[in-house]
Amino acid sequence: MPNELRLYAVEVSQSPGRKLYSFAVDGKLVHRFAAISRVSRQAGQLKGYQRPEVLSHIEGIRDYIESPSPLVPNAVVLAFDSRVRFEALDKKAAPSADSAYSRPGVLVIPLGKKELPDERKPGFIVDGQQRLAAIRDATVDHFPICVTAFITDDIRHQTEQFILVNSTRPLPKGLIYELIPKTDAQLPPQLRRRRLPAQLMEQLNLDSGSPFHGLIHTATNPTGIIKDNSVLKMLENSLMGGALRNFHHPATGKLELASMMKLLNNYWTAVRNVFKPSWGMPAKKSRLMHGVGIVSMGYIMDTISDRLQDSPIPTVAQFEEDLESLKDLCHWTAGTWNFGNGEQRKWNALQNMSNDIDLLTDHLVAQYMSRVWNRTAKARRAAARR
Repeated sequence: MPNELRLYAVEVSQSPGRKLYSFAVDGKLVHRFAAISRVSRQAGQLKGYQRPEVLSHIEGIRDYIESPSPLVPNAVVLAFDSRVRFEALDKKAAPSADSAYSRPGVLVIPLGKKELPDERKPGFIVDGQQRLAAIRDATVDHFPICVTAFITDDIRHQTEQFILVNSTRPLPKGLIYELIPKTDAQLPPQLRRRRLPAQLMEQLNLDSGSPFHGLIHTATNPTGIIKDNSVLKMLENSLMGGALRNFHHPATGKLELASMMKLLNNYWTAVRNVFKPSWGMPAKKSRLMHGVGIVSMGYIMDTISDRLQDSPIPTVAQFEEDLESLKDLCHWTAGTWNFGNGEQRKWNALQNMSNDIDLLTDHLVAQYMSRVWNRTAKARRAAARR
């Protein structure tokens, strides 16, 4: 086992006294020379700067690394102490190029005769902890990665770079949701679950015949009045255990997208027609357009579809007939909701929180069961007796 690792690198002079080194290395080797500076307190003093590993995040990256054609363009950032040195290539040996701020060479990293304990390793991970952990655990023989590094013996400099690298503003979630349907890449589990809902939401927002046309607020439709996350939650709920699940068969890979869209368009067109005065208004003026309304009415879609299971895709008229039974109970824009047992809420007091969503959903489903489902069941039993 060699006592040092020699890697081709480019030295970049970024500012007076500050140099960066860019190179490629097998990600499975990084743990031999770079440690994680864990954040902790010793005798009241803060030590280190790295957060604990996020296992679910690592698992998602590892699955991607093990996929057929992974690509990780983001460079890992490492800090080295002064035991690491850069040997510039002789000008005669270096390729001819015009650059006043970079030069090629070899970065020499000491490894030791045996694997060093973390406190004696010459490198520390500033950014890329989760990626390196995923590469470490992945069932691949090797995985080259890009690295950007700097050399300093000052822990304050390392911590400063960690803060700067990790405090940049992440991509807006709404933009990510819009981008998901446009890629077939292997995604982390939490994003993979949202790919199909995002695809459905995109069609609902863009199709001119959709009742949601242009109403969903997204990165490319900032004038929309319905939060994209509310629509995604409604779709996710139905895909997991509601009406849309009947058209999604992960085990066989069968996906009846056209049937899903027909069901969604039929139902929400019926909602728009039955609650016409409350439709298309800003969420502050109509709780039907609010997250609490969209999600709870999504559960009503599943409940009605379950009752009308003899019709794989209920028509607009069928949905309208059942929704009419709830019309007098709903106070989307004015008045007071009466949830029974003395509990009442002013129309605009309902918030997009799980407790309020559950309260409204349970109330509407219970009333629907009482007014429509049970009545229909009694009629069927009476007809059977005749």
